[in-house]
Parts: sequence; structure tokens; C-alpha cells
Amino acid sequence: MDRRQLLGWAAASAGALWLPRSAWSQPRLESDPFALGVASGSPTHDAVVLWTRLVQDQAQRLGTAPVTVRWEVAHDVQFRHPVQSGQAQALPALGHSVHVEVQGLEPDRWYHYRFMLGSAVSMVGRTRTFPAPGAAAKRLRLGYASCQHWEHGYYSAYRHMLGEQLDAVMFLGDYIYEYAGSSKAVRSVSGGTAITLDDYRARYAFYKTDPHLQAMHAACPWLLTWDDHEVQNDYAGEAPGNRGPEGIDFLARRAAAYQAYYEHMPLRAAALGRALNGVWGAQRTLRLYDRVPFGRLATLHLLDDRQYRDPQACTKGGGPGSSTVNPAHCAALADPKRTLLGSAQERWLDQSLAIGGGQWTVLGQQTVFGQRDFHLGEGVSVSNDGWDGYAAARTRVTDALQRHQASNPVFLGGDVHANWVGHVKADYARRDSATVGVEFCGTSISSRGGSNDGMADTLAENPHFVFADRERRGYGVAEFTPQQLNVALRVVDDVTQADSGLQTLARFVVEPGRLALQAV
Repeated sequence: MDRRQLLGWAAASAGALWLPRSAWSQPRLESDPFALGVASGSPTHDAVVLWTRLVQDQAQRLGTAPVTVRWEVAHDVQFRHPVQSGQAQALPALGHSVHVEVQGLEPDRWYHYRFMLGSAVSMVGRTRTFPAPGAAAKRLRLGYASCQHWEHGYYSAYRHMLGEQLDAVMFLGDYIYEYAGSSKAVRSVSGGTAITLDDYRARYAFYKTDPHLQAMHAACPWLLTWDDHEVQNDYAGEAPGNRGPEGIDFLARRAAAYQAYYEHMPLRAAALGRALNGVWGAQRTLRLYDRVPFGRLATLHLLDDRQYRDPQACTKGGGPGSSTVNPAHCAALADPKRTLLGSAQERWLDQSLAIGGGQWTVLGQQTVFGQRDFHLGEGVSVSNDGWDGYAAARTRVTDALQRHQASNPVFLGGDVHANWVGHVKADYARRDSATVGVEFCGTSISSRGGSNDGMADTLAENPHFVFADRERRGYGVAEFTPQQLNVALRVVDDVTQADSGLQTLARFVVEPGRLALQAV
């Protein structure tokens, strides 16, 4: 199948697709074809993407032809009040994944959905549309999470997230880990290092067997972006990272990883159609950055700071990947040409901020946004893998926020396996610099963190941060209302226990127009 045909089929299969009966496939089912669960994502005021992927114990039993899958959307969980139904094609070239783009839905409303193949019926998922542009909205309750290394612990955080009554989940990267194995594993992952398309497909399928992850996907729509472990640790754009077998064609590996990501996430076919250099070549890309309005209450921006970035500068030993760097000894860190988002995404973000929109301007991105100086006293030591390694690019973002008078900017992040809460500054070289926004960088779902030893000194060195914790795993809940933003940092008692309890580590309030963090 050539690229043009595949793109056409992928786009068509997102809706009700007509194919000649000769192209239909109804395989004999010997196990649950919906064992990976269901999911929804990419919500707008009148549309949403519904996802599943067909699997069998032996993949070849699905055959080499498209498989016709039926789907239904209803107002009620019993499907007595149907809204829409149709059929879609699970394409073998896309791993028998299904991406149904349901349109014409009512704004600001919850729905139920399911898939059917032969006599098999999927679990029931719950999803919703967002309020119409310009409509008043009383509340947006948003969960944010990242970094779910299977071997480091259980996904008990998702078991508790189910009770949060969320409108949506914003997942900020490291959905899988590509490694072959982990020392001191709490639970084992199958397979070696992910390199090929089959490897990445198997890794996603393995992760998606977790019942708590499945349940959370079925509970509400997800807004998704990625980080490095969906491909390789610390990769940067077209440059490989610092861990993995030698002699691998990295762009081919990245292309395989990107395809597997699309196959397992509730993304629109347009993410493929917008590929800058084609889908099936080694230069394959996916358009993940997006603007998602939630009525007049909030405008959500999903950013991608991994796919288009320049390589990390001044890495120790001269190799690829990340390290801590003294900016005084690395002139490249100050190079205004270096970018984390890529020039096209930077222009898009500037234009989106110029449009304005909601009372709250939310920027979901992969990591800590504010500067973290890990050297106590004179001198500076920062990570070259995040925004600290691309200071000029960060300044362009904060300049744009100020230039367009963005309303109440709030940054959400992940990646660092720790909670960091702080004020976003226009100039981190000046302690009296203006506050541009607030940020909540969340801890990991399960990936190991570090110790809080010396944290008080680190916070004193970085007074724009008001709270930090490396030791606990969990997620965050950000509730936006016209009156205030409430953020709760939820952490599990013990990530090594599947039935772990939960506690609230800290709470913060932000009032619109003030951009001042208040602990409560």
C-alpha cells in the first residue's frame, strides 16, 4: 500500500467508511479483540475521537484485509438512547487500530460509546464534548499526569484518579519506556529494547493491559503529547539519545515509534495528514501541538518540545543526550537561534496567543518550565535537556505571553518525576523580574524519583519555586473556575503496592489577575 492510499484510508476510516464487500473481513474470534480497551481524545465542542485496537492471541488471525468494526454512541450507558452509530475499518497497515472521528455532537455534554466485532462487544467508554467557543463554563476539572514506567511500580494512581470526576486528562509524555529491562523491577515488562514497529506495538499493547490505565482511558477524553521515552531516552529531534543498541538507523526507529504512538492513541487522522515529510519515509512526523478551547473559561495549548528541538548543547563527553551544564562555560546555551519547539510551532503558538480566548491560558508541555539552578551559591548548574538548555526559546515564549497580554497563563509539565510548583518569570537572572505565569510540574505515575535531601537549599537557590518534592508518585488535579484555579497534588502511599492508598501532598490556589500562588 502506498503512502497516498494509506493516508486516504486512514482519513476515511475515521468516519463511516464504505468499502466493497470484498474488502470486508470478519475474522474468527478466539479471544477478546478489544482486550486493549477503549479510549477517547481530541475533544472539541462538537466532536471527539473514539479509539480501540483489535488484538488476538495470534495476530495473523486478524488477516491482511481491513476488518469492519461497528461503533455506537449514546446518551446512556445502556444504549437505549442512541445518538450515532456506524462502522469503521481497522487497517492492518495501522496495526488494526480504529480511530473514529464522531462529529455533530452537542456541546458540553457527556456521551457513552462502544465497539462491536461479530458477537464481541468492547467495554463501554465515557466521553464528552467541550463547551462551544464563547460559551460560559462554570468549571473545568483537568487531571495531568506523565511518566508511567511499568517496571517501577503499579498504576494505582489511576485507580484513585477515577474518583476525581475529571472532565479530561492531559497526559504529558513518557507513556511507555523503550528499555529492555530495569533493575529492581516491581513488575516485569515483556520483550527487549523497542526498536522496530513490532517492538513498539508490543510495548504499547503490554502497557495497555493494565486495568487501571484502561479504566481511566474509558472514563473521560485524553489530551495527549509525548516526550522522549516513546522513542529513545533523551533523543532530540532527528538526533538519537544516549541509551540503546549501537548501529541502529535512528530515523527509521523514530518513524516506527511514531507510527506505533498514533496506532495506540485517540488522535485525529489529521495528525498523519499534516506530516511535514510524509508518513512512510524515515522523516515521518506527527502533528501533536494543538489549541483546544473550553468555552470562555480556558484555552488549552498542547505543546511538543521533543520532535522539533535542536540537539542538547555541551553534553559532557560530547555525546548525545542530557547532562548538567554551567551556562558560563557553554556559549551555545545562549544562542538565540536554538529552539525547543521548532520555528513552525513557535509561530503557531505566537499566533494562538495573539487570538486570545479563555480566562485561563493553559500550556501543557513536557517538563519544568522555570529555571532550576542546582548549584548552591555562586555559579549556575542547569539541565541542558529542558527549557534551561534553550533559554532564548523560553524567553520567546514568555515575551509572547506578555506581548499578547495572555490571560492568566498556567504551565503544566512532567518528565522530571517530581512535583515543582512556582512562578514563571520574565528574566531568571533578576530576582525582581516580573511574574508572567504560574507552573505546576507534576510527578510521575510510577517512574522512580529521588530524595528530598537538600531540597530546602535548592528552593532557596530558586526562590521563584515555592514547593518541590522528589519522593512521591501520583498526579495533579487542576480545577479552573471563573473565580480561581485550585490545584491538588495527589500522591500514592506506596507505588510498589497495587492497592496503595492516596493522600493530598499539597494544595494551591491562584486568583485570576494576580498570578500569585497561595498554599491552602
